[in-house]
Amino acid sequence: MSQTVRVLLGLVAGIAFGILLAWQAPDTGLQVAGIVEPFGKLWLNALQMTVVPLVFSLVVVGINQASDAAHSGRIAKQAIAVFVILLAAAAALTAVLAPLALSLLQPDPAVATALQAHAEAVPAANGGWAAALTAIIPSNALAAAVSSAMLPLVTFALFFGFALTRIEPAGRAQVVGFFKAIADAMIVIVHWVLWAAPVGIFALVLALTARAGLGVLQALGIYILLECALYALASVLLIAIAITFGRRKLHEFMTALIPVQAVAASTQSSLATLPAMLDSAQNRLGIPARISGLVLPMAVSLFRITSPIQYIATACFIAWALGASLTPAQLATGVALSVLVSMGSVGLPGQAIFLATNLPITAAMGLPIAPLPVLMAVDAIPDVLATVGNVTGDMTATAVVAGRSGEHATTP
Repeated sequence: MSQTVRVLLGLVAGIAFGILLAWQAPDTGLQVAGIVEPFGKLWLNALQMTVVPLVFSLVVVGINQASDAAHSGRIAKQAIAVFVILLAAAAALTAVLAPLALSLLQPDPAVATALQAHAEAVPAANGGWAAALTAIIPSNALAAAVSSAMLPLVTFALFFGFALTRIEPAGRAQVVGFFKAIADAMIVIVHWVLWAAPVGIFALVLALTARAGLGVLQALGIYILLECALYALASVLLIAIAITFGRRKLHEFMTALIPVQAVAASTQSSLATLPAMLDSAQNRLGIPARISGLVLPMAVSLFRITSPIQYIATACFIAWALGASLTPAQLATGVALSVLVSMGSVGLPGQAIFLATNLPITAAMGLPIAPLPVLMAVDAIPDVLATVGNVTGDMTATAVVAGRSGEHATTP
């Protein structure tokens, strides 16, 4: 039985028992929620303990991987610039559209009450723009790590990572290898913890639904629709970018893209879709092999356009479900972190991606992280559209780089 199926079974069982208790015996349901909730929090704490070393290591390693790729030449530098611009644009657009779309819907007060009882929010920075600005750079990096202050911690990781690119190669390789090993070890721990995910999610969902009832199902449905709509919109906008900045005709680009999207939807893996992308880029779009053969593997290694969309949309959904409003400073924090984390986390496997990347961003925006495992359990549904969006982004980035280079091969 796959991990996804096991997690979904835990989710369904938790929802079923929780709703049954809320319907038939509300008082008993509250007592049961109080009993099982500590076990869910214990499982969540086990996941959370990996976040600080994992995120720091991913940022440091990601910066040095991007630096190594940029040294491959002008095309590689252009590709990285396109990746960063598209990721930032996707995050910023989501920060505008997700709260706007959610504001059209009324959150269930019972769900908000249950979430507030379920977990306490991580304190966000207060004091306006001045406090938010000064919080970016830590006065003590170790204190930031101890307090799980993700924004200043990532800022230090950025300085540290870029500093490593300026030291002699032997020492740099040792330090980067050390942090790569830390990231790998944290992922092993995450996989161990995810082995118990059905039990942890069952406990968390049972406690939540016993308090909130059917409102939980409605909220999860809204979350799934929000993510699917944003992924679909991103794919449409990426096609427009390929036509405008990649200097491609709509029919030409769609003829090359549709077979790639079909493979992505069936495999749900950008890496497995790479051969199809290379074939379409070279034989249908006429992009020279020296460009497509460099940019597309880089895109699979460093670029996942739907990641910042997921991070920001998830945080916005949690805020909406709680009946809270996100400030511009919180949204800006999420946008900045989402770009950095997404470029360092592309290689993470399976459901480890969702928790390891959403945890720091949600926490940095001052929101509770307890709903994340529940959202992870249903994330398999919009994941198909996410993969389609990712390969669309890969093809678009390649077309833009080829268009900027002014090189076009003759399509056979």
